[in-house]
Amino acid sequence: MPIYFYWGEDDFAMEKAIAHLKERILDPQWTSFNYTSLTGDQSDAAIQGLNQVMTPPFGAGGRLVSLVNTNICQQCPDNVLGELQRTLPVIPQDSFLLFTSSNKPDERLKSTKLLRKQAEFREFALIPPWKTELLVQSVQQAAQAVGIKLTPKSVDLLAENVGNNTRLLYNELEKLRLYAEGSPQAVDVDTVALLVRNTTQNSLQLAAAIRTGDTAKALATVAELHAACEPSLRIVATLIGQFRTWLWIKIMLESGERNQQAIAQAAEVGNPNRIYFIQKEVQSLSLQQLIACLPILLELEVSLKQGASEISALQTKVIELCQVCAHSLVRKT
Repeated sequence: MPIYFYWGEDDFAMEKAIAHLKERILDPQWTSFNYTSLTGDQSDAAIQGLNQVMTPPFGAGGRLVSLVNTNICQQCPDNVLGELQRTLPVIPQDSFLLFTSSNKPDERLKSTKLLRKQAEFREFALIPPWKTELLVQSVQQAAQAVGIKLTPKSVDLLAENVGNNTRLLYNELEKLRLYAEGSPQAVDVDTVALLVRNTTQNSLQLAAAIRTGDTAKALATVAELHAACEPSLRIVATLIGQFRTWLWIKIMLESGERNQQAIAQAAEVGNPNRIYFIQKEVQSLSLQQLIACLPILLELEVSLKQGASEISALQTKVIELCQVCAHSLVRKT
């Protein structure tokens, strides 16, 4: 298929896929003639790209035209849609067209529906920070790709330290590979702790501090996350995801459900074995307190999107959340 649409927020994984596509299509000696990159901020980028892709390649290899950060699946003028309808079905076999975007395609648009029929879509999504089993799986896959052996504890620590930052993950793995070069042994957890520094507090650690009602620790974690330039909306998204998981598990437990597989499915937890540990986490909190936390988090999300001061809004709502959870703990004692 000569048409590709790559989208998602994991720009590093997307860059790797684009590099692989270029290696497969382009002849290195003819790249300057046969590779064209047009950015979405150019008003006529789509029309230019469609014209370019119809031009036969020079010399060896194929032609690749890339429309970078295109908004063609968010808004598409009629003249561009008409050009897409005329051009996409007749692109030469040795010419390839690549669309990239950080935004999810709007499935309601005619342009998206047309591309769905003509193009290969690939999503490059960041793993939600609270999906720890997926982060661990990502580390395992990346380690295999880089060619380095890690112990299970090393994998867990690396996942905790780098989170869903794919670029950082590959950089750290390359560092570990060079350090362990020539050694047949798997890299142990002490080596990872020595070489891979956890430069930021994890948003999940903030959720844990809130859960225990530890206001001082929670505020300190907020300060460290802010100092490390962690986006506030990403912090809130992690907190919402974590509290929703806790809430679902609490609801299932209070309804009498004890099957870990069923609880994991309802709470969208990939590894049912984690349910035992999450049960322990929510044991000290009541269902009512968990329910009360979500509106506070949603209020925080709305205020940030409306331009509120990030650090002030975070601090205020984190204090409220800690008070809710602490009240639950006091009431149970």
